[in-house]
Amino acid sequence: MAKKLTFWKMNGAGNDFVMLDNRDLSLQLSGETIAHLCDRHRGLGADGLLLVEPANEGGDFKMRYYNADGGEAEMCGNGARCFARFVNKLENNKLEGVKFETLAGMISAEFLGEEVRINMSQPHGLKLNETLPVTDTELVVHSVNTGVPHAVVFVDDLETTNVCKLGAGLRYHEAFKPKGTNANFVKITAPGSISIRTYERGVEDETLACGTGMVACALIAHELHNFTSPVAVLVKGGDTLYVGFEKRDGAYHNVTLHGPADFVFEGSVTL
Repeated sequence: MAKKLTFWKMNGAGNDFVMLDNRDLSLQLSGETIAHLCDRHRGLGADGLLLVEPANEGGDFKMRYYNADGGEAEMCGNGARCFARFVNKLENNKLEGVKFETLAGMISAEFLGEEVRINMSQPHGLKLNETLPVTDTELVVHSVNTGVPHAVVFVDDLETTNVCKLGAGLRYHEAFKPKGTNANFVKITAPGSISIRTYERGVEDETLACGTGMVACALIAHELHNFTSPVAVLVKGGDTLYVGFEKRDGAYHNVTLHGPADFVFEGSVTL
């Protein structure tokens, strides 16, 4: 029997999402259905899909995030900011802040007008200066998990970097098996400022922005170039976001990502 589904479309710095209210747990979507909804030619078109569900570990809500291929992922920084604004809309914009559960841990958010600042889960797994063969070259690769795994490569010319070829090479590289990694390419543009381009695992293409990737690049810039908090990050979509952090006793704390989370439209689709 056909089911009519109400959805909202949102984007965070150009990273776009289908948003669904599943607080009553009535939606049971297969990976195939999610991939169809995210398809840009035959569906609604999105980098990912987010579900609002009831909390069960002390948060206000639970965030379920799926990549465009229909696979569930632990976390999405741009998606988390959109999720926060979306649940505030569901609560008639009465919230000053919100805490929500993700597979990467508890995330908190505060509303700054139409922008959102989120507190990320604690980064882990930092590795620096690994030389890896990728396609027909060798790259100096840095990596860190900021909720999901990220590889980071600094380049001299961001515009001519073959993000899809090199990104795919890193995404499926032996060093990051079995789950693979996201791949980021970074250029320093000024003291405390970087520009990045990102190849996203699960989307299997370059996206206009990646929140967890921005955080990974900012932290690696701190490690290698002594950048201080906050780091300004310009993404392919044209927005500049800000990554804040503290480093104590060799670990990162109070990592934040501040940027836009915009509603695009509301609609319905028949499944």
